[in-house]
Amino acid sequence: MASNYEGYKSPLSTRYASKEMQFLFSDQNKFSTWRRLWVWLAKAESRLGLEISDAQIAEMELQISNIDFEAAAAEERLTRHDVMAHVHVFAKQCPSAAPVIHLGATSCYVGDNTDLIVLRDALKLLLPRVASVIARLSQFAQSYKDQPTLGFTHLQPAQLTTVGKRACLWIQDLIMDERALSRCLEDLRFRGVKGTTGTQASFLQLFNGDGEKVKQLDLLVTELAGFKKAYAVTGQTYSRKVDVEIVAALASLGTTIHKMCSDLRILASRKELEEPFESTQIGSSAMPYKRNPMRSERCCALARHLITLFSSAANTHATQWLERTLDDSANRRLTLSEAFLAADAALLTLLNISQGLVVYPKVIERHISQELPFMSTENIIMAMVKAGGDRQVCHEKIRVLSQEAGAQVKQHGKDNDLVERVRKDPYFSPILEQLDTILDAKTFTGRASDQVGEFVKEEVDPVLARYSDALKNVQDVKLNI
Repeated sequence: MASNYEGYKSPLSTRYASKEMQFLFSDQNKFSTWRRLWVWLAKAESRLGLEISDAQIAEMELQISNIDFEAAAAEERLTRHDVMAHVHVFAKQCPSAAPVIHLGATSCYVGDNTDLIVLRDALKLLLPRVASVIARLSQFAQSYKDQPTLGFTHLQPAQLTTVGKRACLWIQDLIMDERALSRCLEDLRFRGVKGTTGTQASFLQLFNGDGEKVKQLDLLVTELAGFKKAYAVTGQTYSRKVDVEIVAALASLGTTIHKMCSDLRILASRKELEEPFESTQIGSSAMPYKRNPMRSERCCALARHLITLFSSAANTHATQWLERTLDDSANRRLTLSEAFLAADAALLTLLNISQGLVVYPKVIERHISQELPFMSTENIIMAMVKAGGDRQVCHEKIRVLSQEAGAQVKQHGKDNDLVERVRKDPYFSPILEQLDTILDAKTFTGRASDQVGEFVKEEVDPVLARYSDALKNVQDVKLNI
């Protein structure tokens, strides 16, 4: 007998994604949903006058979760058709209902409608995860809204910002992702009961040309499936544009996660901020001292995979000819599941990170002290002018001292001593008592602290209010691997 370790297994299922998301894309969920769809169709057809008994429906309902996967696989090897294989197995389990199973339907009735149900449930699972990350980062931002830190442009030191303000940039992107995913969920519809090419011709025959009953059938099944609306027109499938929009939103989430976790990796290399690091965790097999940002690196890796999946969904929609071609099938089995599983895994890891971020203010202050003297030169000049100095003379004095201090840093690897040079130069004696105030880092952060409070109140809190119940039950995430 072959070992369980001799066949390929997706790391998304063995290492990364949650059990809940894995279940949504499982065979058990897929094929039991097919059976529910056959039950809903039979119920609706019965209500509208077709000869389908309550006993037949009850017989089908008893077998919804009782799937003989081995028998279905054997049937599919014979028929080369997955839907008919499951129709045959279901019919054997429900002999009295066999004549009415899949009545009037095409394969996409169960295939596409199941996909839409899974997409809906997967979006509902992801959105509270996004909100949970936003909530934790919001707490972090408010805790560190006043902590000055070097801002960077071009990855070079720029004007100061605060640790909390920087976190708001990450949150803002996540809010945009929440909006996009919510919109996907709100816009999502059911394929419904449309027939082989979307014309409902088979159902029109079943109801002897009564178009109103066919419309009612579509509406009833849509309601039984828990959707408010069905797509008004379809080909054999619902438009693969729907997949494009959803995977685009997930890929966009991937860009957010990658950007944020890249920032965290940069800050970790500067020892200003760290992700959680467990007491027994090993950073390197060769270098015991290392504290690698492996969680952020994992997020970036998963996010890159997620981003690439957009092109797959887009190309699949672009190549659907006329009412449909089957070259979408194998692609969608991979793309849709992996997009949600990767997003789920990345969000869980990101939540774990956000629940345990560690800031090192003393390191941040040391880095500020290396750059702030240069940034403060304009303020020193203004103070000297107010004390009666000549702006041009002062500018030249500061320029010379700055060059000398810069040489100490770049050529000799020493600390920035510009402030000491200013203190020792008699020219600046009128403002020496003001230097500490002039060099207070908090005076260089502008409205960053106020912006954090305003942003959280105006932009973050309204989003989190929609998830208040879900956020009450959020627990600390423990990564298995």
